[in-house]
Amino acid sequence: MTQIPNQRHLFDIPEGVAYFNTATMGPMTKASVEAGQKGLARKLHPWTIPDTEFFADTERLRPLLADLIGSDTDGIAFSPSVSYSLATAARNLPLSKDQEILLLEDQFPSNVYTWRQLAKETGATIRTVGVSGGAHGNETLSDALLGAIGPQTGLVACANVRWTDGAILDLAAIGKRCREVGAALVLDLTQSCGALAFDVKDVQPDFVAVAAYKWLLAPYATGFLYVAPQHRNGTPLEQNWITREGSTNFARLIDYTDNYGPGAQRFDMGERSNFALLPAFESAIRTILDWGVGNIQETLGARNAALAEQLAGIGLECPPAAERGAHYLCPRLPDSVPADLTARLKEDGIFVSRRGDRLRITQHLFTSDGDVEHFIARLGHHLAG
Repeated sequence: MTQIPNQRHLFDIPEGVAYFNTATMGPMTKASVEAGQKGLARKLHPWTIPDTEFFADTERLRPLLADLIGSDTDGIAFSPSVSYSLATAARNLPLSKDQEILLLEDQFPSNVYTWRQLAKETGATIRTVGVSGGAHGNETLSDALLGAIGPQTGLVACANVRWTDGAILDLAAIGKRCREVGAALVLDLTQSCGALAFDVKDVQPDFVAVAAYKWLLAPYATGFLYVAPQHRNGTPLEQNWITREGSTNFARLIDYTDNYGPGAQRFDMGERSNFALLPAFESAIRTILDWGVGNIQETLGARNAALAEQLAGIGLECPPAAERGAHYLCPRLPDSVPADLTARLKEDGIFVSRRGDRLRITQHLFTSDGDVEHFIARLGHHLAG
């Protein structure tokens, strides 16, 4: 792996803006925005859009998304959101009333509400897993989840890193344990895909949901769903025309068929041929692949290790590197922290998130040394005041 030099020149981030909030919304590159604008402009003259344009963007993008996660192309479906993807997974994962659905404490809401509804429909029980205290004070989130998986487990739903504090999960071990007990594994990789290396062959999940507007630096309302081979004959959320066999022949769409296109295409969202979003999405994914996810992880890991030392110098301790995603820093804030800390930092041109008692700091390749110096100086000032 190699560290990547600063890439701020690819973005429209003015001097004086220190953006440490990728986990909320990743900025798009100038090239991605331009691609989206060109794509949208096709609708100025719809008579110039050939029928093949309804398929060309997705045919180029699907294998790129597969490359991101080590999947085969047939495993990828297009989805507008994690909630859409998880609803698809829930429809295709039968549970019984004596089974448990394991969730993590403080899991993102979209990855909770879906499973509450499934539990209500099936009679399965929701069990929320957190880290124990006391004698198990050194227990990690992975330890806790692995310890909870047993014969009664029907489904495990989790992320690679928890969105509130960056706590990392050992997905390979979790996937292995799920297979041992016959439990399904559904992952939400929105807070890690594009920043942490991942391969479906190592983990063997049933479904993987990804929203692309964070670490993939793509437009809002873009994303994808990975579907494992054993589920590709399942039931989609929608019954639309474009996912059907023979849909490229517009003249014969009235030849209705129950047959779908290959692989996971049956799970594609309706109106997947978005003329503005898909070109921008493709541009973003090509940029991530050009950088290399492993290189991104290496670079952000090194930069965050240095930043963690600087945070410790002003009294903020971050979780050890082995217990968090390399792209995440979430130091616990003191009780004396100003309630309006993030608003004060915003006035200083510094953009960062607070999640509970933690400050969520998520830089990217556009973050400069000057941004870091300014952030540490102003954060130290506000904490001292």
